[in-house]
Amino acid sequence: MNAAHTLRRARRRARLTQRTLAVRTGVSQPTVARIETGVEIPRVDTLTRLLGACGETIESLPRTGEGVDRSGIRELLGRTPAERLATLPDEAATMERLRAARRVR
Repeated sequence: MNAAHTLRRARRRARLTQRTLAVRTGVSQPTVARIETGVEIPRVDTLTRLLGACGETIESLPRTGEGVDRSGIRELLGRTPAERLATLPDEAATMERLRAARRVR
């Protein structure tokens, strides 16, 4: 996450000046400017307060692709279209078994 870019965009979407944002949050205007230019990296609570005054929040999301085993994908992409089509009956049977299986609790 780029705090400078995120805050600048949020403030502009909220149509706030740096000074107005500073007054609303108790964070000085020069500090807001330093954060927006990337000179200063804010603490999470400070950034949360600044974004909240802009009507936005910080959201934690899992990183895309973290922990994903791509070896099967690479293997499939290395096959010809005819080879991929040849695997369809087996894949369909596996999908049918999964669909019919009961959930174990």
